Amino acid sequence: MIFDDNERIITSDFTEEDSQIEYGLRPRHLDEYTGQDKVKSNLEVYIKAALDRHEALDHVLLYGPPGLGKTTLAGVIANEMGVNIRITSGPAIEKAGDLAAILTNLSANDILFIDEIHRMSRTVEEILYPAMEDYALDIIIGKGPSAKSIRLDLPKFTLIGATTRAGLLTAPLRDRFGVMARLELYTSDELITIVKRSAGLLDVEIDEDGARAIADRSRGTPRIANRLLKRVRDFAEVKFGGKITKEVADEALRMMDIDDKGLDMTDRRMITCMIQSFRGGPVGLETIAASIGEEPNTIEDVYEPYLMQIGFLSRTPRGRIVTRAGYEHFGFEFTE
Repeated sequence: MIFDDNERIITSDFTEEDSQIEYGLRPRHLDEYTGQDKVKSNLEVYIKAALDRHEALDHVLLYGPPGLGKTTLAGVIANEMGVNIRITSGPAIEKAGDLAAILTNLSANDILFIDEIHRMSRTVEEILYPAMEDYALDIIIGKGPSAKSIRLDLPKFTLIGATTRAGLLTAPLRDRFGVMARLELYTSDELITIVKRSAGLLDVEIDEDGARAIADRSRGTPRIANRLLKRVRDFAEVKFGGKITKEVADEALRMMDIDDKGLDMTDRRMITCMIQSFRGGPVGLETIAASIGEEPNTIEDVYEPYLMQIGFLSRTPRGRIVTRAGYEHFGFEFTE
């Protein structure tokens, strides 16, 4: 049976529900943006320098696991620069004409944000090269011997590209970004701050221990933290009088089948399959995918990063291995 990852409460992928949750919770300025301190401090310098020179900010590439705030950070940059932002995604730009229409409608110093930029077609990408480097579009008019090339000047703009898979970007595109920033998974303390801020915006009463119970199960990802907060709020209002305490959060998350490490049935299915069917590994990615009915890319991008971060899974040249901690967490006896 194949499980749809979008049905998971703790998936870090963007869902339709997240558009309703995140819209009112996103920070607008750098001083409201929690976490990613190194990225923020560098951006503060780049933004101030660009504003002092009255120039467009250099092109920015944001990369890292999903749900860490790449789209939010792009909006923050636009607000700090005081310019408009146009948001699109790589798969949505199907033809060179689509990109040309977007670029020619930008004003000076505006920001174009392209999510999932690694999925942009090569034809469109080649049109983007002169736009990023020379702020110009090369357009071919006509066909055959009578075809002519016309260069259209563009206003100076900033391209912010976001990707979960920076390794899939071509070298010519990657080299045209002046600022490259990797977003890291959040610490528990950073997520507590985010949960408490979101609870305030949602008018939810929550104490420190309740916020920590949610943060500890959020897999280092603000998107998951906000989603869990919304679900726990429902349980608190219907069953526990409205206030989120540690006891309320623990019970609500237990009823949602999320354990104290933030793992759900899908994670358990993957680890237990590796232990029971392959003696804990080493086992190849394709084999794991076939065994649990998942896509290899989904396992690599969605499941593995967090399981490796908490030390339950490791990669070796021969394949994936379940660690001693993974065995013990799921109640199996570890053997060398």
